[in-house]
Amino acid sequence: MRKVYSKIESIAGNVITVSADGIKYEDLAEVSSAHGRSLAQVIKLKDDKVALQVFAGGRGISTGDEVRFLGHPMRISFSDNLLGRIFNGGGQPRDNGPALTENMIEIAGPSVNPAKRIIPRNMVRTGIPMIDVFNSLVESQKLPIFSSSGEPYNELLARIAMQAEVDMIILGGMGLKYDDYLFFKDTLEEGGALSRTIFFVHTASDPIVECLLVPDVSLAVAEQFALQGKKVLVLLTDMTNFADAMKEIAITMEQVPSNRGYPGDLYSQLASRYEKAVDFEGAGSITILAVTTMPGDDVTHPVPDNTGYITEGQFYLKNGRIEPFGSLSRLKQQVNKDTREDHRALMDGMIKLYAAYKESMEKKSMGFRMSDWDTKLLKYGEIFEKELMALSVNIPLEKALDKGWEIFAECFMPEETGMRTELLKKFWPGKEEK
Repeated sequence: MRKVYSKIESIAGNVITVSADGIKYEDLAEVSSAHGRSLAQVIKLKDDKVALQVFAGGRGISTGDEVRFLGHPMRISFSDNLLGRIFNGGGQPRDNGPALTENMIEIAGPSVNPAKRIIPRNMVRTGIPMIDVFNSLVESQKLPIFSSSGEPYNELLARIAMQAEVDMIILGGMGLKYDDYLFFKDTLEEGGALSRTIFFVHTASDPIVECLLVPDVSLAVAEQFALQGKKVLVLLTDMTNFADAMKEIAITMEQVPSNRGYPGDLYSQLASRYEKAVDFEGAGSITILAVTTMPGDDVTHPVPDNTGYITEGQFYLKNGRIEPFGSLSRLKQQVNKDTREDHRALMDGMIKLYAAYKESMEKKSMGFRMSDWDTKLLKYGEIFEKELMALSVNIPLEKALDKGWEIFAECFMPEETGMRTELLKKFWPGKEEK
C-alpha cells in the first residue's frame, strides 16, 4: 500500500511540491482535490522535496489535498486493440472508445543495445518523388522535417501516413491546433489508413505535461510492435512544441536557462527520443520522421540546431515543397544502389541541371541576355518543379524515374544531360529530339 501525503508544501502553476521519501524520478502520483482526482508526474527530486507536474493543471488544488504515489512511472496498454484508436498523451481515449488497461508497459525506457541493431538496408517507399528519388527514406532512419510556420508539414505527414509502405503508423501530435487534429483524423479515415494507425494527440489546450509524454508513449508502443516483427513508421509533429513544453516546465522549476531559455539538457532529451529508431535483428523496425518548425525560419534556433547533430539528414520544407538543396538523407546510398540501375545517375544529373536552372533564373532576374542553353534550363526547371517537386505528385519510384527521363527528353538532347551512354541507350524515351 502506497503512503498518502496530506500536506502540499507549495503550488506554482501546475507544479506542486511535497515532502516524501522513497520516490523515484518520473513516478506517477494521484492528487485528490475537491474537483476530483488527477494524475501527476515527478519531475524533480531534491533531498526529501518532490516536485510533481499535475496533468490537469494546478487550478482547484489546495495545500490540504492528498497526494498518493503509485510507485511506478507512466504506463500504456499494449495490444492490437490500439490500432485504429485515438488517445491523448496520457493514453486515455479521445475517440469515445473503451479505455484499455491490459498488458501495461512502461514508457521512456532506454534505447536499444547497438549489438541488437542491424545496418539499415531497406527503403521505405512513400510515393513522393522528392523523397523516394532524391532523398530516399530508409528503415530505422531518424529524419526531421525542418519547416517554417505556414508550410504544409501536417499535410505532408498525412500523405506519408496514407502512402508509406510499412506495416503500421504511429502518429504523435504535440501542441496541435484542434483543426489540425481533425484534419489528421478525417484524412486518415477517408483514406482508409486509420485502421493501421495509432494516434496519440496533445492539443494546444491540453495539459502541458501530456505534450512531453506523446513521443515517449508513441515510441514505447512502436518498440513493442517492432519486436513482434512489424515495420513501424513513427510520425511526430511538432518537436519544437515538445521543446517549448520542456522550457515552460524548466522555467516553472526555476532551472538555470541555457540558449534562448531552453533547458541545458535539450540535446539529451531530443537524442533519447530519436535514438529509439532501430532495425531489430530478426524482428521489425522503427523509423522516425519528426517535424521541427523553425521560428523565424532560423535553422540556428536551438531546436533544429541540436536536432541536426542527432539525426541522419533532414528534409527542408520550403515554398510548399521539399527543397532539393539542403535536404539530405545520409542513408540513401544504402538503398538507391539496389532500386534501379539509373536511380543514382538520374538523381545526380537532375539536381545538377536544376542547380544550373537556378543560376539561369538569377541571370534572368538581373537582366542578362539569355542563351539557348539558358532557355532550355528555364524550361527544364519549370517542368521539374511542376511534375516532380510538387507535393501533389503521387507516383511510385519507377514511374518517377521514367518521368525524369521524359523531362530530360522534352528539354534537352541526350548528349546535353551528362548521362552515361549505356543509360541513355537503355532509358532515353523514343521521342523526337528537341
